[in-house]
Amino acid sequence: MRAIVFDGRATLRKNYADPRAGKGQALLAVRQAGVCKTDLEILKGYMGFRGVLGHEFVGTVIDAPAEWQGRRAVAEINCACGQCDLCRGGLSSHCRDRTVLGIAGRDGAFADFVVMPVATLHRIPDNVTDDQAVFVEPLAAAFQIIRQVRLDKDAEVVVLGDGRLGQLVARVLKTVVRRAILVGKHAEKLQLAEKQGIQTALLREFAPKANCPVVVDATGTSAGFDLAMKTVRPRGIIVLKSTFAAGIDLNLAPLVINEVSVIGSRCGPFPEAIAALAAGTVEVTSLISKRFSVDDGVSALAAAADPANMKVLIEVGR
Repeated sequence: MRAIVFDGRATLRKNYADPRAGKGQALLAVRQAGVCKTDLEILKGYMGFRGVLGHEFVGTVIDAPAEWQGRRAVAEINCACGQCDLCRGGLSSHCRDRTVLGIAGRDGAFADFVVMPVATLHRIPDNVTDDQAVFVEPLAAAFQIIRQVRLDKDAEVVVLGDGRLGQLVARVLKTVVRRAILVGKHAEKLQLAEKQGIQTALLREFAPKANCPVVVDATGTSAGFDLAMKTVRPRGIIVLKSTFAAGIDLNLAPLVINEVSVIGSRCGPFPEAIAALAAGTVEVTSLISKRFSVDDGVSALAAAADPANMKVLIEVGR
């Protein structure tokens, strides 16, 4: 099969071994995949991953129990052992022995085929397009914030970072709070949010006042976390969505002095994300900037690294 493989550099391999579904697993023909900031960080050394890249995808099940055959599906990225203390305690997404699709110990979805545990699959309703479905994983990550932080409907939340994830976070928060403000560097990207009724602010004009009860850092940079500390009020909450390979040099004293809570936030609930897409409460397709064939997947990675682009898709099959 064709696959975009990272072994110190990203390359297209046209004769990569086809995966096979074992007991409790499903083989999916990948229809479409999305490039994520995490994929780009892996290219810089994040997680020390080697193998097929990609974890955002929608596919067609071609080998699985009968009830799944021919279904369009997406898959949660964490594959748990089901036996460790965290799995038994209901924290399977943090399984001590987990593999993570295209990120840790498991080949990803920038390929013709991918194998996932049946337990990770979620069916895609007929009224949700592939273009929408490919956003389920990052959209679920945005919905995770609502699970982790109790937000009053009259609350104000500042989201730092106008990239792919920041845009989705702002769209989700808009459905539950009075005011979600997206702060970013790029006027054209902020305009995408404004069209969805989200208030925005250019970074160069944003003056943090340490008065916001909840701040979400989706910048992917240490500078973003520093800005979050300057934006959040005493005893407020910073939700940290950024993951990056480079080391950081931060003065964390403000967290102590101002008694700020920091919540790491990663993967989220797929059912909520799929329901929002099916109901049309969260719009995502306006974020698509470019499309590439899997044969040109290396160029797709380069395009996704260009700040001018939002979501870059890799078309695999239909």
